[in-house]
Amino acid sequence: FMKILLSLSMATWSNLGIQDANSPLMEQLIFFHDHTLMILTMITVLVGYMMGTVLYNKLINRYLLEGQTIELIWTILPAFTLIFIALPSLHILYLMDEIGHQWYWSYEYSDFHNVEFDSYMKPINELEMSDFRLLDVDNRAVLPMNTQIRLLVTAADVLHSWTIPSLGVKIDGTPGRLNQGSILINRPGLLFGQCSEICG
Repeated sequence: FMKILLSLSMATWSNLGIQDANSPLMEQLIFFHDHTLMILTMITVLVGYMMGTVLYNKLINRYLLEGQTIELIWTILPAFTLIFIALPSLHILYLMDEIGHQWYWSYEYSDFHNVEFDSYMKPINELEMSDFRLLDVDNRAVLPMNTQIRLLVTAADVLHSWTIPSLGVKIDGTPGRLNQGSILINRPGLLFGQCSEICG
């Protein structure tokens, strides 16, 4: 049977862009990416133009030994550019204010009594036609939409990193420590996550 999904957010073959945003935080991360990329494009064009004019210019001034004005400009202008890039990232930084095991994740819903389960990746020989290799699990975690969700992440054995790229969330799980994060999902659908670092 084919599964009907309202929104399937995952990396696809030959996809060179960012995954579709499923949370306000990921939308802000994409905006910051585009903002920074536009600034870098303008800087690249400006520097390329200046280098081209200097290389193909036949005018030479042999008495020019120093230029305090130009030195002041190329010291202050990059500082303002870096501040212009850094200000939007500070807002995202402070917004980003499960139990990982070596081969699986354990989930506990603290709002309900005795709701806990383990989630293993499906082996390749058990996949159905509509399943995704190396992404589908035997027990999926179900999260509510348009609700602020608090996540507490830790690890039982080695270092882990719980990640859902389309939500813009990545929380490290460290044995003996409890890390906290929060997410808000604003679109329904099937979202795939993974451990985003080499565990250990």
